Parts: sequence; structure tokens; C-alpha cells
Amino acid sequence: MSISPTDPEFNDGQERWQRIARELFAKLLAEFAYEGIITPYAEHGQRGAYALPVSEELTYRFRARRGAYGHWRIDPASITPAADPLAFVAAAHDTVLSLSGDTTGHLIRELTATLSADAVLADDPLPVEALVDLDHASLEGRQTGHPWLVANKGRLGFSAADAARWAPESRTPRPLPWLAVHRSLASYRAVPALRHEDQLYAEELSDRTRAEFAATLGERGLDPAAYLWLPVHPWQWDETIAPLYAPQIAAGKIVPLPSDGDLRLPQQSIRTFLNVSRPHARSVKLPLSILNTLVWRGLPTERTLAAPAVTGWMHGLRDADPFLAEETRVVLLGETASVTVEHPLFDQLGTIPYQYRELLGCIWREPIESYLEPRERARTLASLLSTDRDGRSFTAELVRRSGLAPEEWLRRLFAALLPPLLHFLYRYGTVFSPHGENALVVFDERDIPVRLAVKDFVDDVNVSAEPLPEFDTMPVQVREVLLTEPPAFLTQFIHSGLFVGVFRYLAPICEERLGVPEVDFWSLVRAEILAYQQRFPELKQRFETFDLLTPRIKRLCLNRNRLQLDGYRDRSVRPHAAVLGTVANPLNPG
Repeated sequence: MSISPTDPEFNDGQERWQRIARELFAKLLAEFAYEGIITPYAEHGQRGAYALPVSEELTYRFRARRGAYGHWRIDPASITPAADPLAFVAAAHDTVLSLSGDTTGHLIRELTATLSADAVLADDPLPVEALVDLDHASLEGRQTGHPWLVANKGRLGFSAADAARWAPESRTPRPLPWLAVHRSLASYRAVPALRHEDQLYAEELSDRTRAEFAATLGERGLDPAAYLWLPVHPWQWDETIAPLYAPQIAAGKIVPLPSDGDLRLPQQSIRTFLNVSRPHARSVKLPLSILNTLVWRGLPTERTLAAPAVTGWMHGLRDADPFLAEETRVVLLGETASVTVEHPLFDQLGTIPYQYRELLGCIWREPIESYLEPRERARTLASLLSTDRDGRSFTAELVRRSGLAPEEWLRRLFAALLPPLLHFLYRYGTVFSPHGENALVVFDERDIPVRLAVKDFVDDVNVSAEPLPEFDTMPVQVREVLLTEPPAFLTQFIHSGLFVGVFRYLAPICEERLGVPEVDFWSLVRAEILAYQQRFPELKQRFETFDLLTPRIKRLCLNRNRLQLDGYRDRSVRPHAAVLGTVANPLNPG
């Protein structure tokens, strides 16, 4: 059925598109200015007014406030002339942005896909009171994506039908099919409690499903004991596995199995599914050969193999440390089992595009529900940045429900988040990337933050490149797979993941909606860091080695990598964030 331009639905859709385009354009201008991709100049005599010339005929004007780390907060309603991010890229690609032709084309495609996803989210808005009441899984489908990356829902490889079916904003639980893969191709790894795959399958699959899987193999004259089982993303099967593993499928080394019947819901990371049929069952993380944000969303073979070993080491550190295990009670959602499937050719070729070495496998991750006490609930850190259609703040609603003064609620938030992160950094030379999607805040029955939960160890844990005594117990497999960074750079994961990646946006929200000035917000963050340091004076040398309070920090740039470094070219290894100069550190009192 078509919609006529005279129909109310057409006008509503057009107005909604214009509104989300204006909001995305404001974000584009803000993040590109933050990363030095564009350089707006202040208009003389007009406080907060800025201009960005693109050509002799076109100059954009807008109003903005500046914040910590050089942040730009641009008023979408102030942008003139037309606030269209697609038209801006088309007009500015070879002048202001200095983009190559191929990067320009792919960027416009990613921005259009992002706008389309935002339109889906805007089509069914909820007031902030309803958003706060959603459970963890449901709230994920209401998030708007990475706050820093502009084209954050590009999902190159997905069609419109694929996005409608598998994107988080579709909010539609679906069953996943499974595969049987011969042990000559597949490897199983797990924590000691799941040492044999039968223990995992007994917990994750019903007796009837396991019998059905075995019967499917038996009917083909195949020995079920010679195979490992794992779920597969239907898109990945159709687009990647069926064509690229065709010889192995023909030889009976890979055999399609039916679904286990459980309904699973895609999360913001798009390749991770929560089990909504059985919320206490494990989540599954599956490779998905789409390009989204900075990387192809596959599962690297060596990291999938090592995931349970990394979990075991991290859990061992926590469980042996009373501060982590008993005082902060930090939750580390373990990646407790994995099945890794190598490709007989691609995995032997180190110079081919890395996407071909991340094709098939599964990581089973502990669910947050297993760790929550009665009346506790978990929300991703990213949800604190949410606002509803009327601009009302998710965080402000939580503060209202808590009954606490805003400053006290923020103190509780920082006391829940920072001590365990600081302890891993200072005591163990180990850091997470606690960005908004990987960090979860656990709240009590009054919506007061009480503790931190962290997920995605293998991809987002880094350790000091300089050896520490605490590394002596690190298993070889863990040491070989975890990325290392110089001590001076290790602090960037907290700065960029948490402070720049989340608090840079939360601070102005708290100023506008809670009446907490930005300078006070950052003072509270600094106070929590100093309180930890006073608690553990024996780590004084580590505070200097991993210095979070330096006057300036390096400016990491996420959008610049795509626009001006890697573009959309294939690489043999995963790209990293670009670095451009430094920015003032709001945690430094000078």
C-alpha cells in the first residue's frame, strides 16, 4: 500500500525524518569539531554563535556550548540553513572534510542507514517514565547507539529487510538455528565448571533438543560424538557460512540443525543475543560479517578460543581480592564457554582481510540476571544518556525516584563505577573499556546505583606492557591474546571509554536537568578517584605510573579513523582509534 503526499502519515513521516536528520546533523557537527575534522569559528559579538564556511555560497551557522574535554553541545534548532547531514557531506566532502570519493559514497550510505534506524526508534517513542520501567533486555531496544560515533548504525551488509528483522530497534525476539560442526574444524573451550561440552549443552538445551540434534546427524549416518554444536546467526549462515564453507557442508563436516526453540533478542552490539525465553540462560555472542562503527563484527578465532581462559583469570583476580569480591561486589559477566570454527584456508593466511578470519563461532556469556539480588535491576551505562521525545532526561527520572539530592545520587553513581575500575588498573595493571554498552549499572529498589557489572572481556581488556608482579599468575594463553599498552596510555581506556565516551555527555545533561554545574560534576569524579587513592596509599607508585590526573590527555578520535585514515578499505588487522593532539583533563585541578 502506498502513501500519498497528501496523507497525514506522509507528513508525519516527513516531519519525523527532518527532526532526526537535524539531531544527527547537530551530532555530526559536534563530534567532527571535537575531533578536529572541522573547525567552526566563533562569530564576533555573538556569544555561543559559530559559523562553518563550506564554500563561497554556503556557510552553516549554529549555537553551541563548550564543555569538558573540548566537548561541543550544539542546539539542533539553531542550525541554518537546512540541517541535512547527507547534503552537508555531499557539499563538504572535497573541501572541508577532504574525503576521497569512495569514503564519501560509503559514508553517505552509512549515515542514511543510521537515519533510517533512528526513524524506526522515533516511530514508537516512550515517555521517560515508561523507559525507566523497562527491564534490561527491553531497554536495549530503545537505545540510540554509540554517542560518539556519528554513523553508529551503518551496518553495511544489511538490507532494509535484514535491519527490520535483526536490528536491536526491531525489538523482536526470534529463534536461532544451530549447526553441528565436525571436531576436525571446531574446538571447544570452557571454564573448569564446564570442562566438557556435554555440561554446557545440558544447561543450555533441553533433553528433547539434544536428542533431536543427535537424530539429525544419525539420519545422515554421522556420529553425533564427532561433532560440536553451536547457534548461528541466520544472516551469517545465508550470506557467509553457506557460500564460504560450501566444501565442508558438502562433505558433511558442517550440518544444519533446527532451532532449540528459545527466543533470543539482539542487543545493542547487534551480534549478542539475550535469551528471553529463559532469562537465566546464557547470552550468545555470534559473528556477524557486517561493517558497523569501526570494524567488521566477526569473532576473531584466537580470541574466541581464549575467552574462557580470560574469564578464569579475571574471576580469579576478583575472587581473591576482598575489595573487589566483598566490598565493591563487582560483577564480571564471564565468557564461560566457546566453540571456535576455523576456516581451512582463510585462517592460515595472515595477510588477507581480517573479516575472513572471524567467520564462525560462538561465545556463551553469563547473564546479568544470575547476579542480581532481589529487587535489584541492571541498566547499561548508555541508558543514562537517554532522553524522551520531549527532551526529558532518563537520569533525572532516576534521581527523582531515588529521593536523593542530585549531587548525592551522582556520588553514589561514581562510587559504584570507579573503585572497581581503579582497583583493576592500579593493583593489577589491567583495564576494561567501560563504555556505555559494556558497562552496566546495578540499582537497588530505590533506583540508587550500588555496583558495577562489566562484560566483553576478550575484546575490551588491556594490560600494561610493562611487566608487573601481578602478571605472574596470568596463564600463557591469556598473556598471548590480551592486548598490551604502555602504562601512560593504559589510562586512556578509562578516560576515553568512560569519561569522554559517557561522562562528556552526561555532565551537560546533569547541568541542564539536575542543576549540577559541570565543574561540580567533574569535581565529584575527581573526589572519588582521590578517595580511592587515600584508601590504598601503598599503591602510590602505581598512581604515578597510571596517572589519571595529568593536565592533558591524548585526544582519541573515532570518526576520524573512518573519514581520514582507514576509510572503508580492507585491512589484515582490526583498526584502532586515531590520535590527534591533546585536550585538557577536567580532573586536573590546575
